[in-house]
Amino acid sequence: MSDAAALTPLHIRESAQNSPLMPLVVRDLTLRFGETTVLDGLSLDLDTRGCTMVMGANGSGKSLLLKLLHGLIHPSAGQIHWGSQTPTAVTRRQALVFQKPVLLRRSVAANIDFVLKVRGKDRSRRAALLEHVGLSHKADQPARLLSGGEAQRLALARALATDPEVLFLDEPTASLDPASVLAIEGIVNGARSRGVRIIFVTHDVGQARRIADDIVFLHRGRIAEHSPVADFFPTPQSSAARDYLSGRIVV
Repeated sequence: MSDAAALTPLHIRESAQNSPLMPLVVRDLTLRFGETTVLDGLSLDLDTRGCTMVMGANGSGKSLLLKLLHGLIHPSAGQIHWGSQTPTAVTRRQALVFQKPVLLRRSVAANIDFVLKVRGKDRSRRAALLEHVGLSHKADQPARLLSGGEAQRLALARALATDPEVLFLDEPTASLDPASVLAIEGIVNGARSRGVRIIFVTHDVGQARRIADDIVFLHRGRIAEHSPVADFFPTPQSSAARDYLSGRIVV
């Protein structure tokens, strides 16, 4: 698969039977490790649709924020609500893809089958998922033999197999070649078009310009700015964001 245009449409998401997760409301969110405060009093509101990019320098707390929102770790103080529910209550209605995919030491197809079985989904959906991410021809190959871009596409297929209402992405295209980056962006844009809410950590300014609807910019564990993408890049309001975009803050 040479680019995102090679991806096939995916029309296999099952209808949600629960009340909607969104909007997301975060109030005074704080995370401490011992005496060190790594996230300090974050407040954030996100609506029901679109792609939010979380940006900021290394160590600003981007990945930790995703893990908090997904319920993998718990805050030291503050509140997170998805609609009327807490992250722990809705973890199974979300999916998280890491920068380095963790794949089962099985075939590509078996990686999908495992997720479908655990979630009680119809295993006949595997073929459509693999076709959607351009891996049908690799179905019987061991997942460990996939290239970096292919492995990340398999990780995305497994995430989509859970029918997530929210998809968290933690730098999924870091260190990948341009064709793989565009292919993954195509998958993400397809999920967004089907109503999946995307929250995406990236250092790639070009990527954020291409697919973001809004930018949450973190600086030293705080939200320095939250702006529509059309405003953030031409006219950042915070000095931290201006320094970041000009290259004066090392990412």
